[in-house]
Amino acid sequence: MGLRRPEERNIGVRKEVGIVVNDAIPSLSVLDLVPVRSGQTSAQAVASSLDLVERADRLGYRRYWFAEHHNMPAVASTTPPVLIAAAAARTSRIRVGSGGVMLPNHSPLIVAEQFAALEALAPGRIDLGIGRAPGSDPVITQLLNRSGTTSDVSRFPDHVTDIMALTSPEGATVRFTSGTEYQVKATPSASGMPQVWLLGSSDYSAQLAAGFGLPYVFANHFAGEGLDRALHLYRDQFRPNESGAGPRTFVTANVVAAPTADEAEERALPQLRMMARLRTNKPLVPLETVEQAKADPFDAMAESIMASTRQKWFVGTGSDVQGQLAAFAAQHGVDEIMVSPVAGAYDGESLDIAEGRAQTLELIAASAAVAA
Repeated sequence: MGLRRPEERNIGVRKEVGIVVNDAIPSLSVLDLVPVRSGQTSAQAVASSLDLVERADRLGYRRYWFAEHHNMPAVASTTPPVLIAAAAARTSRIRVGSGGVMLPNHSPLIVAEQFAALEALAPGRIDLGIGRAPGSDPVITQLLNRSGTTSDVSRFPDHVTDIMALTSPEGATVRFTSGTEYQVKATPSASGMPQVWLLGSSDYSAQLAAGFGLPYVFANHFAGEGLDRALHLYRDQFRPNESGAGPRTFVTANVVAAPTADEAEERALPQLRMMARLRTNKPLVPLETVEQAKADPFDAMAESIMASTRQKWFVGTGSDVQGQLAAFAAQHGVDEIMVSPVAGAYDGESLDIAEGRAQTLELIAASAAVAA
């Protein structure tokens, strides 16, 4: 049996065709991996992220997304729908969503039901960002496959359209080989649906988003290569769906802002060292404090990786970072940047409040347009 889907749709995106560029400063959104630092519990890490989403709501950020990663000592964003529900309950204006749900780990129907429920909790404020990568290592991928219903990665395009159909007010129809039909809806009486985005860092995801007429996000915060090509493919091959919306995209960026450039560079160190650990296959640990990162120098290879990675980040004072983001947005023809605030903590800072990350959001919000 299979799902008979209505024409691909996406609700709530802009109707004009083409790219709108803000020549001055971009609108800002937030991507959160819920980092866990040395000496911090998962509960404290989640509490600090919920404090951060409340701040982002007050500061006027456009959207706040949670990533999906598994079995990483420094990352607590394992279940985006749970975090989104908590964030929606603590906010009133900002859009909240996933950046993204890694679809191979989940049944499309379960994803549709979860996000239909979230849309009912916070109507008009839910984004469903979908990714094709597993967000984990091969061992965890196998455990996910064994411990719950997952989906076949080779059928990713079908499952994206399944979710779009299931979350729509009309629902979808299952057609059996006998010819009989069965109506399926993610929720009994939907009045709206989450806004679906495709996420990726490759030509594949850009072309798929273009073919479906969906908005697209390039994961620049960890990829760093192929951005121009992916955006060109997406815009060049874009085919509007029934919403009539034109191509819509933004990019992610790792950001640290502080009152001084020296402090910003120091707060960038813990995450830079974590990236070096990942790329040199060193054991992963909770995120170090600034003092721990400075006290234990890496070898020459790790230092080279850190220096190369730092060149792709946006680090400095609030006004410096604002200028960098404005230039980056203009260069790539986008009017929105999703910042991943990767500022680390100093010894003695609160375990329940991410002071460095909050400072980053506050400083760049003071310099940039963040209207919804």
